[in-house]
Amino acid sequence: MAKTPEVGAVAPDFTLPSVLLSGPDGSPQRGELTLSEHRGRPLVLVFYPGDDTPVCTRQLCSYTSELAGFAEVGAEVWAISPQGLDSHEAFARKHGLAFPLLADTGRETARRYGIAVPGLGLRRSVFVLDAAGTVVWKQVGVLGVTFPSAAEITAHVPHGG
Repeated sequence: MAKTPEVGAVAPDFTLPSVLLSGPDGSPQRGELTLSEHRGRPLVLVFYPGDDTPVCTRQLCSYTSELAGFAEVGAEVWAISPQGLDSHEAFARKHGLAFPLLADTGRETARRYGIAVPGLGLRRSVFVLDAAGTVVWKQVGVLGVTFPSAAEITAHVPHGG
């Protein structure tokens, strides 16, 4: 298994299918997101084990409620888990999640980030990337029952993109 990218290293690139609910009616916008195509502003990558599970739901709902704080520091949030887009869309709709959910169904991206756990899925992890795609902060969970707050994450987002 790959090691997690070190602080100061360029984050491994990936392209994954994604869904984002948008507009007043919450229309699903499906497509693909490629990490290297979103350079130019900070990005927070949130790897979570599963849709609609208690800790994941608390984590992603807390980040949605603090999206203004992420926006204030110029950061976007992408959340990544092994479930497919239909599961992601239902999860986002049920809880009003307001950032893209990416489907790493083969866990290839989790493996490239060194957080895949055979038989269990992945370790709950957060990576903060600067505008150039360099890892500036990370937290990789051991047990996955806790997660960093939005305030803790945004404190590590570099100012000025």
